[in-house]
Amino acid sequence: MNPHKRREIFTRLRAANPTPTTELEYKSDFQLLIAVMLSAQSTDKAVNIATRKFFPRYGTPKALYALGEEKLMEYIKTIGLYKTKAKNVIATCGILLDQHAGKVPQTREALEALPGVGRKTANVVLNTAFGQPTIAVDTHIFRVANRTKIAPGKDVVAVEKGLEKFVAEEFKLDVHHWLILHGRYVCVARTPKCPQCGISDLCEYTRKTKG
Repeated sequence: MNPHKRREIFTRLRAANPTPTTELEYKSDFQLLIAVMLSAQSTDKAVNIATRKFFPRYGTPKALYALGEEKLMEYIKTIGLYKTKAKNVIATCGILLDQHAGKVPQTREALEALPGVGRKTANVVLNTAFGQPTIAVDTHIFRVANRTKIAPGKDVVAVEKGLEKFVAEEFKLDVHHWLILHGRYVCVARTPKCPQCGISDLCEYTRKTKG
């Protein structure tokens, strides 16, 4: 795909959604971190249903750490891998309290040192909470980047590097949100909604749907 096509794609996505953001519900950097940790192999909708039940009362590292692993599991048992996630969340709360004065760190290295926080989670937090132009690649973004040929790659890191290389600076802060929403609602996995897609004439997918 040539640079002109890429620029037009992101120009259109920006015009359609000038201020994109995550669909996870949160009221602090800490709550965003926890929500993103819980969202792995789950849906934002399922995470929001769960966090609405405990964020109002246990929405700080101190309060959530005091709640403990067993009680947290009761709140998040409808989410996949809830036992492991509860363990990681409580351990993360302890580290934030002990090493970061209860604050979410603003570097990738410090974030990835937290239990259950990988590259994708760190990128989401750095981007959404701290306004850094990082690009988190999930299954939706991996699919869209490869299907459209915006930034094809054999794995999520390759796609991330491709997007970092090919996407103009003016779009980098929001590209993660545009692509995840596009993949979630338009360029869906089984039958992409090509007739309703605002960038279908620019996309290089060879098996576009017609109805």
